[in-house]
Amino acid sequence: MAQRAKKLTHLGGRGEARMVDVAKKPTTERVAVAEGRVVMQAKTLDIVRKGNAKKGDVLGTARIAGIQAAKRTHELIPLCHPLLISRIEVDLAPDAKLPGVVVTARVKVAGKTGVEMEALTAVAVACLTIYDMVKAVERGMRIEGIRLIEKRGGRSGRYRVRE
Repeated sequence: MAQRAKKLTHLGGRGEARMVDVAKKPTTERVAVAEGRVVMQAKTLDIVRKGNAKKGDVLGTARIAGIQAAKRTHELIPLCHPLLISRIEVDLAPDAKLPGVVVTARVKVAGKTGVEMEALTAVAVACLTIYDMVKAVERGMRIEGIRLIEKRGGRSGRYRVRE
């Protein structure tokens, strides 16, 4: 069986940007998982863990920010479709070995297009929120490794990152 050539679906015949028409695609359950991390000094992580940052509850605020970001992805990324998302989970796990916080987002929809961008956007905004809330303590934090871990559903099937 010949392998189908990959093409950029967001480009028209003359190279112009366009939103893909998904009207004829079947509605299927689609799930995406993304992750990223904010690397910081151990003393900064201790402030985050204790919940006593000057701006308030860092992890709780970052979780809400990630959820809100996933819901608004179509407003931020020009060619993304607005989706009726059925589930968004944003987990924030303090990790003393980094030291820092590992952020994971899981997004689910029954729809005609995937939710990879929503999961990635949730992670990015949650990481940025962590940075914003403790930057007064440490400006040298790093946001790293934002990537898609897994996606399921749709014509392309399943993808899982290989470690």
